[in-house]
Amino acid sequence: METRVREARPDDAAEIVRILNPIIEAGAFTALDTPVSVEAERRFIESFPARGIFHVAEDPTDGRLLGFQDVSPFADYTHAFDHVGVIGTFVDLSLRRQGIARRLFRATFEAARLKGYEKFFTFIRADNPAALAAYRCHGFETIGTAKRQARTKHGYVDEILVEAFL
Repeated sequence: METRVREARPDDAAEIVRILNPIIEAGAFTALDTPVSVEAERRFIESFPARGIFHVAEDPTDGRLLGFQDVSPFADYTHAFDHVGVIGTFVDLSLRRQGIARRLFRATFEAARLKGYEKFFTFIRADNPAALAAYRCHGFETIGTAKRQARTKHGYVDEILVEAFL
């Protein structure tokens, strides 16, 4: 599938919500549990940290968004963590396993180096082996398990902590 990766813009909010809310509503791929409004997503994009990275993958033929990936600085209360970013990846449920995440990771890693990041980490639900495999494919290693980390409508879920050095 042809894919172009670019920085997210506030006017992408509706398309991001179109991708994100079905993932949230599925209740199996993320610890997020509340659907997001277009207005809230627009505000999120507009207030995204300057050192952050927010990429969208779009179909260049029609501009439809296929997925997105964001990196936020780990902490803003000390410079000791300036080299660490927290990454999240979301691909349209109907378009998984088509190379969209691979393109997002490539662009995000390149942008991250330019912004001074040296390391990424994130939590992945232990019951989401496809996400864990995708992150491992991009150099992430498991560094631990947070037991009963997320409380979902179906009970507690462990989360796997992964990191990658850029």
